[in-house]
Amino acid sequence: MRILNSKNKKFDRYLDLHLLKRKNKVKSNVVSVTKIIRDVKKNGDKAVLKYEKRFNKNNLIVPNSKKISKTISRLDKKVKKAIDLAYSRIYKFHSLQKFKNISYTDKLKNKLEYRYLPIDSVAIYVPGSTASYPSSVLMNAIPALVAGVKRIVMVNPGHKGKQNPAVLYAAKKCKIKEIYSIGGPSAIAALAYGTSKIKKVNKIVGPGNAYVAAAKKEVFGDVGIEGMTAGPSEITVVADKFSNPEWIASDLIGQAEHDVLAQCILISKDKKLIEKVKKEISIQLKDIPRSSIARKSLMNNGILMNINSDKKIINVINKIAPEHLELNLKNYKSFIPKINNSGSICLGKYAVMAMTDYNIGSNHILPTNSSAKYSSGISVNEFYKRISYINISKKGIESLGPSVITLANYEGLQAHAQSVKKRIRRK
Repeated sequence: MRILNSKNKKFDRYLDLHLLKRKNKVKSNVVSVTKIIRDVKKNGDKAVLKYEKRFNKNNLIVPNSKKISKTISRLDKKVKKAIDLAYSRIYKFHSLQKFKNISYTDKLKNKLEYRYLPIDSVAIYVPGSTASYPSSVLMNAIPALVAGVKRIVMVNPGHKGKQNPAVLYAAKKCKIKEIYSIGGPSAIAALAYGTSKIKKVNKIVGPGNAYVAAAKKEVFGDVGIEGMTAGPSEITVVADKFSNPEWIASDLIGQAEHDVLAQCILISKDKKLIEKVKKEISIQLKDIPRSSIARKSLMNNGILMNINSDKKIINVINKIAPEHLELNLKNYKSFIPKINNSGSICLGKYAVMAMTDYNIGSNHILPTNSSAKYSSGISVNEFYKRISYINISKKGIESLGPSVITLANYEGLQAHAQSVKKRIRRK
């Protein structure tokens, strides 16, 4: 892993180049994605199956309901209980995010309302094929359930026609009845434009690899997507001399095992801690099944930063705008008010990112690729539309109308002015 020292005059330049290099890797998939989307728009299910066979060795779009039930029946009871616990905690926390409609009547008896309405149909993308994530089902579907979305569709790529039993159980727990065994850009295109087997949806949410993220951006406008980039995972850990290097190394590896494009960064004032963490990473990488993925991620996108001031550390965090931030510090409270850009922030030595991925209750679908500078993670709000309702009284238009006529004429919009003028009683 690269080591950067803030005392180096070129520190900021090196950091910018490193972050830009990864961003360009994530964006470089757009050309191939566009071709796939065009193919699906033109050829529908035939194209979807072609890509499923090519990438997932799968020749199935709609899994049989009996087969789903049989697959779920084989799931370990401990895993079911773990999903049940996560479901209850996530549902409880997200239920607190419900919005109240606003109704306001002014002294002229004009009535203004602002109502929250659930989106009619939503598709949740759950990564799959060689790895599957039941936790992502819960994180996507529960906020939609709380919002009151009527049609929730799940796409989850199977491998050789088989889907993960835990993913299917989580979907059942979330009352999802419409499931498709597909994934990648072709799945995104099918959801956005529809095929003979798949009815299109109003919005697509959920994390995926760089190709999925690129595909969602391409179809945006024809279909809604979440207001952020949910691409390859990221973590930034800030640690001090009191931090446990073994723990820190495992936190970094835990994020690196997701994807070769995952970004793992350690920041510390303590050079000795950085060296200890580096050694620990080498030791711990030998013991995990996805070590080759984690190793590539750490080698290509990982950074160990030695920064000598709190102010500089905070500036760097806000520049990176990481998906996950761990403040593994004795005095983390002093940092909190000054950090504006992060998807989620774990506070203290026991608040580990891996816990937030499962059952603490917060959502793990978060902004990546620095989009935390202007967006937030998935919440109940993601599944609402907001509509204004306006009822203007006779007294209201007569009192406020002349001012509107003045502004409309000033902007050169005479038809606007006339439409108000015609409604005002002649004196």
